[in-house]
Amino acid sequence: MRLVLLGDGESPHLLKWARALAPRVELWAASSRGFLPGFDTWVPPERRLALNTSPRFEGGNAALLATLPRLAAWLRKVDADWVHAHYLTSHGTLAWLARRMGVKARLVGSAWGSDILVAPVVSTTARWLTGRVLRACTLTTSDSRYMAERMQALGASEVMVFPFGLEALPPAPADKDDALFFANRGLEPIYAPQRVLDVFATIAADWPEARLVVANDGSLAGELRAQAQAAGLAGRVQFVGRLDAAAQAQWYARARWYLSLPRSDSVSVSVLEAMAHGCIPILSNLPANRELVDPGQNGLVLSAAERLRADQLQALLPVAHRIAAENRAWVSARAMFPEAVERFVRRLQQLGGVA
Repeated sequence: MRLVLLGDGESPHLLKWARALAPRVELWAASSRGFLPGFDTWVPPERRLALNTSPRFEGGNAALLATLPRLAAWLRKVDADWVHAHYLTSHGTLAWLARRMGVKARLVGSAWGSDILVAPVVSTTARWLTGRVLRACTLTTSDSRYMAERMQALGASEVMVFPFGLEALPPAPADKDDALFFANRGLEPIYAPQRVLDVFATIAADWPEARLVVANDGSLAGELRAQAQAAGLAGRVQFVGRLDAAAQAQWYARARWYLSLPRSDSVSVSVLEAMAHGCIPILSNLPANRELVDPGQNGLVLSAAERLRADQLQALLPVAHRIAAENRAWVSARAMFPEAVERFVRRLQQLGGVA
């Protein structure tokens, strides 16, 4: 079965899909930008097309649309069974339009989150376009039941639901610091990192040993450092910037608590990683987060204005080892990516190739 990945080849997430698909299909790839070096292992250069644009996923990508004739000509030459578009309001639109220009491959689309949960809400044009792309797809994938329901409301027919999970389960942590908190979502408005600091400040006021490590980077980095300084937390909040996978795993393994409080989200791979490392997740009250956490049992879910007291967290410490073990077991059973992709490929085989 010949399949073309269509997405951002400079994204580690698309590379993760390539690693999972390459052993199972004849894999080709087209990128709106370039390709990470890791693609060399999984998709040879002669099977790749780099469009070398700089797409903005919030829309207004005239330069990306201008590449359509080149993409369609390449896809007609490849003559694949499937074009698998990632992020539906940009790459999904390209794939749909390419079909209208004579590309015979059937479409499969994978939603990434904001292409379903944000763009169609704030833009009438994006809503229409997303619905049109979804209806053109023979199969789509979603990483949460909540997002799948939104996709079906917009016109999707068959939606496979599986988390964008882990490629391997990490070792069980040898020891954890009961007073250590870790946060690593992007320092951008949608992830509400200011609220992470606010919630930690309330905890820290009554827990002298509590410390927070903030990883990642973004447009709010400077503002967050100033916020921590103004709150008197400069010595208790550590900003460590972008981390490679090994360094990030070390913080997951040490931290007892994981903070992720975005305004909008589907099932986050970062939350799954934290759970696999035995962290207790503290999450915002979003439908997809409630698919992962039973409040008070394996983590906590905070409503918009809710704050946490130190004693609420300390009450969970006597059962922290049980929570860690159960969260790891949940990820192992339900969120391993290779097994999910194997099911995905089997479904494509059942559906057949070129229409």
